[in-house]
Amino acid sequence: MADYDVIVIGAGCGGLSAGSILASQGRKVLVLEQSDRVGGCCSTFEKEGFHFDVGASIVEEIQPTEIAFEMLGTKFQDEVDLITVDPMMSFIYKDGSKVTYPISIEGTAEVMSKMSPEDGESFRKFTKYFKGFTEVLMKGFFVSPATSMTDMMRLVVNSPALMKYFPLFVQSYQDVIKKYFKSEAVQRTMAYQSLYLGLPPELVSGIFAVLPYSEHEGIWYPRGGMIQIPLAFQRCGEKFGMELKMGARVVQVVVRNRRVAGVLMDDGTEITADIVVSDINAIKLYLEMIGEQQLPWLARVGMKSYEYSKSVPMVYVGLDYEPPLEAHHSIIASSLEEVNDYWYDNAKKGKLPDEMFGLICWPTLSDPGLAPEGHHGLNLIPEGFYDLAGTDWDAEKDAFVERTIDDLDSYAIPGLKEHVVVKDCATPMDFERRLLMPKGAIYDIQEDFTEQTIFRPSARSKSIKGLYLVGNSTHPGGGVPTVIASGVIASKLIDRYE
Repeated sequence: MADYDVIVIGAGCGGLSAGSILASQGRKVLVLEQSDRVGGCCSTFEKEGFHFDVGASIVEEIQPTEIAFEMLGTKFQDEVDLITVDPMMSFIYKDGSKVTYPISIEGTAEVMSKMSPEDGESFRKFTKYFKGFTEVLMKGFFVSPATSMTDMMRLVVNSPALMKYFPLFVQSYQDVIKKYFKSEAVQRTMAYQSLYLGLPPELVSGIFAVLPYSEHEGIWYPRGGMIQIPLAFQRCGEKFGMELKMGARVVQVVVRNRRVAGVLMDDGTEITADIVVSDINAIKLYLEMIGEQQLPWLARVGMKSYEYSKSVPMVYVGLDYEPPLEAHHSIIASSLEEVNDYWYDNAKKGKLPDEMFGLICWPTLSDPGLAPEGHHGLNLIPEGFYDLAGTDWDAEKDAFVERTIDDLDSYAIPGLKEHVVVKDCATPMDFERRLLMPKGAIYDIQEDFTEQTIFRPSARSKSIKGLYLVGNSTHPGGGVPTVIASGVIASKLIDRYE
């Protein structure tokens, strides 16, 4: 008899959502986490009285998360104290000027109209169109399996309105933005978001043009930091008997006769189970922890064809003043062409950009309790990548942090440099070491059109019986709401097939 019904590898939001739901079904579940904190990139750490989020910085598109907690017999809002975030976003131009969009669609249209009356009116049409698309996504796409063409046909049959939005699937993000908006000043408020998917605007699927709209549906921040979300899943799961072991590193998934039999730990201990749920990078899972010899030839070829997703450095700074920012999130306003050029001239060549552009997170605006009284914390997310030409992150880290602070001090956050009292940085190499993310790939696998839905590793393994995938590697992809959705999908598949 097996030690457990289910073993979950990794206590990220995907692993914990799946583990807690499976425990609520009456299964004996063990979650194994190699680090000392739950959540992976959706976590929070403390340094000298400041609390910094490891990676993820806000909560949006909360419908999949609400579904997950409803399956646990509770409500997301009852388990996590969610603070409303408004304004939605502030955009900082190179001359230091700012444009700030509120959550309100009409309010944003008015702000946009000051830059371009034509684009202000186009924004109303844009949001009406993508509101319908979002409703279709949330009702079916995000929480439905995509393991085969049959699943995709079923999704279309159950959500016929999806066909209305088919053109988005054959256009690029850039195509859609340029179709609606003509002013470069306005386009600069919508170009960078393509990098949320890890690719430039001309390579990201048009379906993700929903991003400049989706945050108008609402943004929240968990009081106490992003770690409160995985902690809530842990708490709910443990009520149903789910066990969680920290500092427990799995080195091998044990497979016998093409079916999982359990896992092997780094201390040589074998723990048995008839079902294994993986919340780790699928390439690493299949090629290293299971092994090519266990896979059919087509699966081997398929896994080797995937590319790792983008990686980014995170710079954490504690301040002894209130920074001159206007929103929880600020973006350095960049044109579509500048973001494309960054991809080809910098990311693909391994050359860090001379000037910082990216995202600035100010969580203490929403939750002052994350810093000592009278102090604030920022997460600076300048664009970067794992492979650097002629050097590596260990050599570049300190200079990169100083260059990032100096650059932002010069126009975006005046006074920043002289008010930094705490600073830290997690480079892509640090993420690889601490979270065991190959090449620091924050979404595990690249998210272009050829690596979406049925082209992504299946939530129910087609090669190994009893093996299920959650997290960034599988449908519906990377991000907090989507990995939680993957936990919902996997738990439903296990309930159906196991």
